Amino acid sequence: MESYKREFIQFLEKAGVLKFGDFTAKSGRKIPYFINAGMIKTGEEIATLGEFYARAYTEKLGDKKAVLYGPAYKGISIAVSAAVALSKRGLNVPFFFNRKEVKDHGEGGVFVGYVPQPGEEVVIVEDVITAGTAIRESMEILRHLEGVKVAATFIMVDRKERGKGEKLAMQEVEEEFGFPVYSVVDVYDIIEYLEENPANAENVERIRNYLAVNGAKA
Repeated sequence: MESYKREFIQFLEKAGVLKFGDFTAKSGRKIPYFINAGMIKTGEEIATLGEFYARAYTEKLGDKKAVLYGPAYKGISIAVSAAVALSKRGLNVPFFFNRKEVKDHGEGGVFVGYVPQPGEEVVIVEDVITAGTAIRESMEILRHLEGVKVAATFIMVDRKERGKGEKLAMQEVEEEFGFPVYSVVDVYDIIEYLEENPANAENVERIRNYLAVNGAKA
C-alpha cells in the first residue's frame, strides 16, 4: 500500500471519520463501517483533509482550473479546505455550495459563493459514495446552472459497492453523467490496513461479508 493511503486511513480513524459498527447509509443499506466527514472539527483536521483532496485533484486533473462544489452540509468544509490547499499549491480555484432551503430575501438563490458561468467546469467534492444517491441529488441541483459541465467528482473512500444495478456505484455514476469519480482510497485499502493488526479480524470479516452481498457483481 502506498504510504499516503496508509496516512490517510490513519488520519480518518484518528479524527473519528472512519468508524466500525452498525450504521445505515443514505442509500438505506446497513453497513459495518461508516465514513462521516461531519466528525472533522478542528482547524488542523480540516486543513489536513483539504491537503489530501488537493493532492488527489492535482494528480488527476493537473492544473485544470475548475470550480469546486461542496454539497451541503458535509461537502461545504471539504470544498473550502480543498480550495485553500490548492491555492497553496499555486492553483487558485473558486468554490461554492448550496443551501438546503432557497433563500427568499437578501441576495436570494440556492447557491453561496462563486456562481459558475456558462462554459466553466465544476468538480464535486463529497465524502463518500455508497449507491450514488448523493451524487444524483447534486446533479439535480447543478442542472439549474446553464452551460456548466461537471468535470469530475472526488470522494474520500470508494466503497466498491453496486449501485442501482449490479455495476459499481461509481461506474454507474460515470456512465450516467459522463464524468469520472476519483477516490483517495477504497474499501480494499481499508481492509489491507486493518489486516496489519490481528485485533481487527472481526471488522475485516464483517466488511468482507458485507461486500459479498453488496459489492458489485460486474
